Amino acid sequence: MARSAPTIDSYGGGGFRLSGDWHQGSLLIVADEPRAWAVNSLAEVSRETLAPVFEAGRAEVEFLLLGVGAANALPPKEVRQGLLAAGIGLEFMDTAAAARLYNVLTSEGRRVAAALIAI
Repeated sequence: MARSAPTIDSYGGGGFRLSGDWHQGSLLIVADEPRAWAVNSLAEVSRETLAPVFEAGRAEVEFLLLGVGAANALPPKEVRQGLLAAGIGLEFMDTAAAARLYNVLTSEGRRVAAALIAI
């Protein structure tokens, strides 16, 4: 049965409107399944906080789209190296750009995970 990726209708105000429903706080979407993500800043992003992405693996995730907050910044080295070792690509950018790109990529049927820090 084919899954359907949720759409990010809006973002800001500390959360996201996802397919019509409001989600307060940061958001992690893996294998088209959204969940709350207990990360409030880029400094909190780690292999542990991204465990669902690593568990899904390359079969489910071509690459991770990481929304790093209000301004673009380099993710921690351990995260970059861990994803590389797992064969999962990484694209990072400010959360607003990541939310917009997520919708484009999932509409194309790409197997993308999104880790979005709320702004």
